[in-house]
Amino acid sequence: MDSHTHVEPTVVVIFGGGGDLTHRKLVPALYNLFLDRWLPQQFALIGIDRLNQNDADYRQHLREGVDSFSRRGKTKDDEWGRFAPNVTYLSADFTDAGTYAKLSEHLGTCNKEWQTNAHHIFYLATAPSMIEVIARQLHQAKLFADEKHSRLVVEKPFGHDLDSSRTLNRQLTGLMNEDQIYRIDHYLGKETVQNILALRFANSILEPIWNRRYIQHVQITVAEQVGVEHRGGYYDRAGALRDMIQNHLLQVLCCIAMEPPVSFEANEVRSKKTDVLKAIRPIPRDQVSQFVVRGQYGKGAIQGEPAPAYRQEPDVPSDSATETYAAVKLYVDNWRWQDVPFYLRTGKRLPARVSEVFVQLQPVPHRSFPANAYANWAPNRMAIRIQPEEAIQLRFQAKQPGPTLHLRPVQMRFSYKESFQTPTPEAYETLLLDVIRGDATLFMRGDQVEAAWAVVQPILDDWSAHPPLDFPNYAAGSWGPEEADELLARDGRHWFAPE
Repeated sequence: MDSHTHVEPTVVVIFGGGGDLTHRKLVPALYNLFLDRWLPQQFALIGIDRLNQNDADYRQHLREGVDSFSRRGKTKDDEWGRFAPNVTYLSADFTDAGTYAKLSEHLGTCNKEWQTNAHHIFYLATAPSMIEVIARQLHQAKLFADEKHSRLVVEKPFGHDLDSSRTLNRQLTGLMNEDQIYRIDHYLGKETVQNILALRFANSILEPIWNRRYIQHVQITVAEQVGVEHRGGYYDRAGALRDMIQNHLLQVLCCIAMEPPVSFEANEVRSKKTDVLKAIRPIPRDQVSQFVVRGQYGKGAIQGEPAPAYRQEPDVPSDSATETYAAVKLYVDNWRWQDVPFYLRTGKRLPARVSEVFVQLQPVPHRSFPANAYANWAPNRMAIRIQPEEAIQLRFQAKQPGPTLHLRPVQMRFSYKESFQTPTPEAYETLLLDVIRGDATLFMRGDQVEAAWAVVQPILDDWSAHPPLDFPNYAAGSWGPEEADELLARDGRHWFAPE
């Protein structure tokens, strides 16, 4: 969101308009875009869901969501009064062809009133099982016919495994062009994730050392304090590997490992990321336990407050074998990264909510200083914090003040909040504006999704064949199972604590 460039008239249609994602994320994001004057003057939002309510009730429901979840806090009457008239609600059945006839009529009315051919964005904030159903109905109603002005936004999970993702890709591309499909991963909309590319490709001091000669290993951690909350039914069918590593963590890995793009044209950037996924060394089925650790939290405490075990959470079976923690060691087999391990971990009910990337550099090849100067010595390391406080830190050695020579590690730190002194936009604000503009750079292409599933499919197959016998194997409030520490200890390393 670098400049207030002209944005063409747009209608955003949200299937699942009465759901939690719309209430907590999508409409607060659209409202902030409206206040910041990123939306076109000719803009409409249509929510579609099964609940029977009128426009006024729906607008009030959305306002309550904005009041609770917007980064700006509560709405002001005059500002909401300008936004609300753009919002309408359609109570309908997603499987009924009549729904799409009504929608087509409504979209036609907008075009007629605005005297233009507006962009139509169909956002599927629905259960995954409805993706193909809704897309086919939109196709049959000829709402995808205008390839330039119609777009489909699909939330994760995109498929349940490699085969189902391939099937879904075939179904969707049989109904519309690939360029019309926007597979959204909100992690790619986070400012710090995007800034990894700026850090690497806009600064000549880093790119020459961004390779196997100078980087020893990389750690990517996405830790959550919360349990499954109200998502027990969904989460128990997914688990940490599908829910986080297959998409979020692998996409961060791609930003760290990709080759410099020739340009920032969408398909050029996405092709470089896909190359990384295709270069990841396959994990042999009979060696999964050497590269992967899984865990499930038992009862414990988070910040002094008791926390239940996963199997005691709502909508979770009492004998569930679903993992709430996963740690993976991967290698990217190419000239830049050969034999550099990438360690990925994620889990629920961990001690802190934090997402960080650590890039550990190689130690200096020869220590020139006297032995007693190295008492506090540590290799150079870069920490890229994605959340909660966006920042980048570089650790290097400096001489400690005094008459004797003692080296100690110090930090050079960049903070978004301190440097820019402006609120960071939410990820969905960035991504929704990109959809409206037709910029697919931050969205997953079909072959990217399949390549990501191919990375984790051997793990899923092995886990399916060998159910866990030790769940739960870590306490809520701990950093995961002991086997995860052993995964790095075998390489003479340990997980870095959050900065």
